[in-house]
Amino acid sequence: MIDLLLSGGRLCRSDGLVFDCPAHRWIAGGSVGSGGASVAATAAATWLLREGGGRRLPAAIIGPREATDSVLTMAEEVAVALAGIGFPLICGGRGGAMEAASRGCAKAGGLMLGILPSDDWREANAHVTIPIATGIGEARNSIIANAGFAIIAVGGAAEPVSYGTISEMAFGLRLGRLVVGMPEAPELPGMLRCKTAAEAAERVALRYLGLA
Repeated sequence: MIDLLLSGGRLCRSDGLVFDCPAHRWIAGGSVGSGGASVAATAAATWLLREGGGRRLPAAIIGPREATDSVLTMAEEVAVALAGIGFPLICGGRGGAMEAASRGCAKAGGLMLGILPSDDWREANAHVTIPIATGIGEARNSIIANAGFAIIAVGGAAEPVSYGTISEMAFGLRLGRLVVGMPEAPELPGMLRCKTAAEAAERVALRYLGLA
């Protein structure tokens, strides 16, 4: 098992590799030495994003406009967890699960990009930090999947089924992204199922660190 350590202003691994922030990869760094503090993946990602000069790769949160209360709660919780680490977030920018995720992101002091299908940025919900009007309709789903290094689906399996959410998940899987499905998300081959926001945040942090 590889342990992560913060030592001398560097993020290191117990096998002697050091995280190269500009290249966003692990490189040979010689002996780790002594005095380093052992950290979990989420703490390592938080340090990189907030202090260590790591690239601020965005994670996408996707889900239906017509969402149940439990999906709205999950969307907000996932956004709080990810934005709390320091990840900028992406969503579809409008209502339902997208608005709940945007609200959670704002609560955590994060940055939310809303990728809108229309050509009017004013359609973004009030919690979106940066509204991006695309004017390309549902084709914007491909943009969301391409832009997020990880994609977390918070709902969409219940009737009426969210085909937009399914398409974003499918795009992400085809692109080799980490696609996480929370309890009420659709099931697709290749996705990773998580039960809680904390579990999803850990998996996203591991992918950010290139460890999963």
